[in-house]
Amino acid sequence: MYHLRNITSNIKACLFDLDGVLVDTAIYHYQAWKRLANTMNFDFAEEQNEQLKGVSRMESLTKILAWGNITKTEREKMELAALKNSWYVEMISKMTPNEVLPGTVEFLTAITKAGYKLALGSASKNSSLILERTNLTHFFHEIVDGNSVNKSKPDPEVFIKGAELLNVSAKECVVFEDAVAGIEAAKAGGMKAIGIGKKNILVHADLVVSGLDKLTIEDLERL
Repeated sequence: MYHLRNITSNIKACLFDLDGVLVDTAIYHYQAWKRLANTMNFDFAEEQNEQLKGVSRMESLTKILAWGNITKTEREKMELAALKNSWYVEMISKMTPNEVLPGTVEFLTAITKAGYKLALGSASKNSSLILERTNLTHFFHEIVDGNSVNKSKPDPEVFIKGAELLNVSAKECVVFEDAVAGIEAAKAGGMKAIGIGKKNILVHADLVVSGLDKLTIEDLERL
């Protein structure tokens, strides 16, 4: 499927979201947030959890508290967010390379050999741990995550910073995202966007596929 070649397209860099694109940790987020909600005597559906994709930890907590009609002080919110994160980290610390989504290693290997620059652009503050556990760290020239940016998607900060670190312009970047907020962030930053998911949801992406296993370098060259 893949061919080693020099880059012939306008795209020079690939910026990847983590959750739902390279690995699927959404279930771990859901289980941790659900456990937190249960400690406050309410629950929320997995469908509601979709609204938390690509959203920062504190913004996710704000949404969840609203669903439970619960008010907390800022200090209490920080304590709740830390508690949720401790449960989440406990789960992802047990991740293995077997949890990498289909086609990910092959696609990352191919675009690396072809000369594309790679950066991670994730809201997760645990991205380095996840990449380490799944043996993906070595693919990325730069890692931009929740520890190094202040604004959440759909603000383009995480992708703009990634482009700056890779020393490429926005128009030379393509973003790989599974969330609507992530696609909006890419577009707001002046970048191309490839959606990983469903076409009827990621309607503003330049191309939508079900996974990285469905992509080729030719797809990048056509953008």
